[in-house]
Amino acid sequence: MKKVTMPRRPIALALCLPAVLLGMTACGSSGGSGKQLALVAYSTPKTAYEKLIPAFQATPAGKGVSFTQSYGGSGEQSRAVSNGQHADVVNFSLEPDVERLVKAGMVSPSWNQNATHGFVTNSVVVIIVRKGNPKHIAGWSDLVKPSTQVVTPNPFTSGGARWNIMAAYGAQLKEGKTPVQAQAYLTQLFHKVVSQDSSARNSLQTFLAGRGDALLSYENEAIAAQKKGSPVEYVIPSDTILIQSPAAVVGSGSPNKAATDFVSYLVSPAAQAIWAGKGYRPVVSGVAASSKFPNPPGLFNIDSVGGWKTVTKQFFDPEKGIVTKIEQSLGVSTAK
Repeated sequence: MKKVTMPRRPIALALCLPAVLLGMTACGSSGGSGKQLALVAYSTPKTAYEKLIPAFQATPAGKGVSFTQSYGGSGEQSRAVSNGQHADVVNFSLEPDVERLVKAGMVSPSWNQNATHGFVTNSVVVIIVRKGNPKHIAGWSDLVKPSTQVVTPNPFTSGGARWNIMAAYGAQLKEGKTPVQAQAYLTQLFHKVVSQDSSARNSLQTFLAGRGDALLSYENEAIAAQKKGSPVEYVIPSDTILIQSPAAVVGSGSPNKAATDFVSYLVSPAAQAIWAGKGYRPVVSGVAASSKFPNPPGLFNIDSVGGWKTVTKQFFDPEKGIVTKIEQSLGVSTAK
């Protein structure tokens, strides 16, 4: 398989409310030094943080730091923080979900001015199939065959869903189709979708429960499911998108040192090795696990299809977006 180079973009708590109300997975304690960080993240890295947080706490910078954690659809989480949910660190699926907080004055405009441009993980969009691949799904064209049922999250709540859509659209362009033909493919694809959950993690659970023949998802989700013994396989399309997911410190005024230290830790070689062990592609060089991830020959990034600012307006504008209109024609909610 031809090797390609990864595209790079310049680019003391008194009361814990019930988890179901706050979306919290852990309330945490104040810790020896009384430092507590609120981490608000998209759905899929929860299991990675189960290792990353203790590893950070074992470092001099992390000594005495405790955490609260909240996970959900990237768009939902970003809007929750902008609407008042407390966060010290955010880790979202999409760069625009951080930029929303920049515009709100909650994240520094220089949040991505570092060696990794603010990104803490890479991944790619893959097609998860049933064990043995009974529908013989090998690529994008197989998803729109008459008998195929597809699962993908709702793009108006889930960042992963937007990656899936741009992967599908960009792949058509890579295959030589015109933008109009690529948009027509998206219409075909959405007519094959039988479930749209609020997040990538919820869509995975729906698929594992028996719904659909193929699930569009993050590569790391496929790897995690296999490690848990789920009866699934996954296909990396020849043409697919590089997923670059950011993290940032939240807060105005003087920087929160513990939060800054934690975000810096997430791109350290030690942390990147943990990320890689959970199926994420490293964003720094020198991580031994990098070699285990195959590079699809037609790998492209979001800039190849116009960049997030352009595609957000073109595809996801609440009134005129291409995907908005497709979803509305199918009776699917586009409410945020």
